Amino acid sequence: MKIKLAIPDENMEEIRQFFEEKGFTIDEDADYILTRRQRYVGHLSVRNPGNGDKAFVDVNDILYIESFGHQMDIVTLEGTWNATDPLYQLLEVLDPDKFTRISKSVIIAKHKVKEIRPSFSMKYVLIMQDGKHLEVTRSYYNRFRDAFNI
Repeated sequence: MKIKLAIPDENMEEIRQFFEEKGFTIDEDADYILTRRQRYVGHLSVRNPGNGDKAFVDVNDILYIESFGHQMDIVTLEGTWNATDPLYQLLEVLDPDKFTRISKSVIIAKHKVKEIRPSFSMKYVLIMQDGKHLEVTRSYYNRFRDAFNI
């Protein structure tokens, strides 16, 4: 059976070894994901959009995560990476003190917001550190306000 490990870096090697000894295959494309309750990951498994190579992105480098259908783009100042997990699963493994969802298709890193501009009809426009403008939709307006204590 294939499983994906979405656990803190400090436990990764020990847990990987345990499951491999039990006959499990650790695979980033597995259908099953093992996480640690109330703990959040320090990195995300991604693919290089150019050549498809697997890599890891430190969650502290993430500006935002944006979905386009089944494609998840993880954006950092260094570039854009592709993830295979759905947006809701990514949100579950990211620390809610550091990340929040602002629309059906975008998760942002709170500490990477450069500017918050109020907009019409219960919306905000966020300017991220890379200069990208992202819109907080009305559905996520109150959650966003709570996340930023506005």
